[in-house]
Amino acid sequence: MSEIPLPTRPFSALLFDMDGTIISSIASAERVWSRWAEAHGLDVASFLPTIHGVQSVETIRRLNLPGVDPEAEAAAITRAEMDDVGDITEIAGARAFLKALPPERWAIVTSAPRALATRRLAAAGMPLPALMVAAEDVRHGKPAPDCFLMAAERLGVAAPECLVFEDAPAGIQAAEAAGATVLVVTATHHRPVSAGHAAFPDYRGLSVEAAADGIRVIART
Repeated sequence: MSEIPLPTRPFSALLFDMDGTIISSIASAERVWSRWAEAHGLDVASFLPTIHGVQSVETIRRLNLPGVDPEAEAAAITRAEMDDVGDITEIAGARAFLKALPPERWAIVTSAPRALATRRLAAAGMPLPALMVAAEDVRHGKPAPDCFLMAAERLGVAAPECLVFEDAPAGIQAAEAAGATVLVVTATHHRPVSAGHAAFPDYRGLSVEAAADGIRVIART
């Protein structure tokens, strides 16, 4: 349980990162990226921590590898990830938590392409949201705030009225830049970075109350 208490105020909407936050796809992603890194002569152990929370094309682009087309490589990686979904699972309690929310009051905001996000959610048996903001929807991915600002706008609320569920530093930075409140999910990280935010390992210790004034997230005692 978090050492920092959950905010008690109601929120107009809840925004969820996907990978590492409501589903665990780290094993799948790291298998695919490990093969790619080995093929390009990279040190896999030092490279893998850099792939989480950002768009694949940005991960490749910042390596500045000679003769590598980031767009083409990212597309190939996405295809490989879509073929490798056998062990993708929900973060404990996430399915029930999402199903308890009013469908018009939450969204998924992911750095994954939409097709991959949809496939991974289906593989984990997770509900599809009425609204998803995916990699192709924004020009600047996390840690830029664009994705969270877009999700809030499409839900008809202001970003500071949202509670964002995140797990990775890039996503936390994006939510902070958007002015949202952050709750960090630590299930898939050995060294989670909460950066002064409330943090919980999963959703089994959380419940929601939806009322006219908004949605409250409550820590079970």
